[in-house]
Amino acid sequence: MPSITIKLNGKAVSGEVEGRTLLVEFIRDHRGLTGTHVGCDTSQCGACVVHVNGKAVKSCTTLAAACDGAEVTTVEGLAKGTELHPMQAAFKEHHGLQCGFCTPGMIMAAIDIVKRNGKNVSEEVIRRELSGNICRCTGYHNIVKAVQAGAQNM
Repeated sequence: MPSITIKLNGKAVSGEVEGRTLLVEFIRDHRGLTGTHVGCDTSQCGACVVHVNGKAVKSCTTLAAACDGAEVTTVEGLAKGTELHPMQAAFKEHHGLQCGFCTPGMIMAAIDIVKRNGKNVSEEVIRRELSGNICRCTGYHNIVKAVQAGAQNM
């Protein structure tokens, strides 16, 4: 089995993985970080979004071996101690979650959206770019408000 080393949430970690091991499996099953969720296994729901080398990717369709040497950030790696990342705080403040299942992927995708589009990202852009993230509980109104608020504080 191949051995990989990645920088996961700022710490170097290594492990042996089968060639078919998905990044989400490595994160959850090998490293015990369960904030990244598996919702569909087909790259349609977005619950598994993490950042690889600073860009949002769906970890349910990314091979762990392809990330050897990469920097991977999960939702657990955003906060600085007890201080939430501005996007996490905005989701909390603006009620951008209900059951919370999609929330980690939404937050990771939202941070990527703001990094690429700037602090004044429009509602139209947010809605279009979050179309790959499914929330079965909300109408997205509060999620969009949370992303806009988080963007202003990033």
